[in-house]
Amino acid sequence: MGILDGKNILVTGVTMNTSIAYKVAEIAQAEGATVIVSNFGRAMSLTRRVVQKLDPVPPVLELNVTDADQLAGLAGVLGEHVDRIDGIVHAIAYANPQTALGGGFMTTEWDDVATALHTSSYSLVSLVRACKPLITGPASVVGLTFDGSVAWPTYDWMGVAKAALEAASRYMARYVGADGIRTNMVSAGPIDTLAKKAIPGGNEFNDVWADRAPLGWDPTDATATAKAVVALLSDWFPMTTGEVIHVDGGLHATGA
Repeated sequence: MGILDGKNILVTGVTMNTSIAYKVAEIAQAEGATVIVSNFGRAMSLTRRVVQKLDPVPPVLELNVTDADQLAGLAGVLGEHVDRIDGIVHAIAYANPQTALGGGFMTTEWDDVATALHTSSYSLVSLVRACKPLITGPASVVGLTFDGSVAWPTYDWMGVAKAALEAASRYMARYVGADGIRTNMVSAGPIDTLAKKAIPGGNEFNDVWADRAPLGWDPTDATATAKAVVALLSDWFPMTTGEVIHVDGGLHATGA
């Protein structure tokens, strides 16, 4: 018997088998969940290919969280596969690596900032709102962040977007708690995902973690992060909401 037995979980942002979302889907299935995954655009072909490694192979939905029409139809599309949603994993983020990342913070124009905030932050709220018709409660929403409490080198407007994501999770916890919905964030250390490779200088984070994480850190293994997500999706955190759980080898607790 797994800790997600009988639960239906939507996992967004599944791309490569190195992605945190993929590892979440894999562990969630092992813990008894029925999993549905999503992605959009050119990444859909990668998603459809990689989920063939999962057993059973989950349905793959096309979902652009900045597309109002797709969001409006999401509950209906999900309803073709499950009768309710018990958990949502928000693993969606984007900022233009040429203009919004890599040290050009002070010169980034609003259009690129707006894209980063819409895709990476506001989408948490719009995704939950779109799924609400299928959420009967209790349910759990878990998002992925990278410590938005400090300013990281090169992370720039994605760092701002992650700070907004964490704040949105706290505010949403206030508004959806009465519906039996918990909403939490998992703040992971650096994982060598496709998204991380798009960050100019992103590999420098590996050196920081190698030097400072009290428990050590393996940037090639998303298992610890995914396990935390799955635990929060389960019934084992029934009174935890609006929280940011750090899974970073303890680096967040260390000084310079």
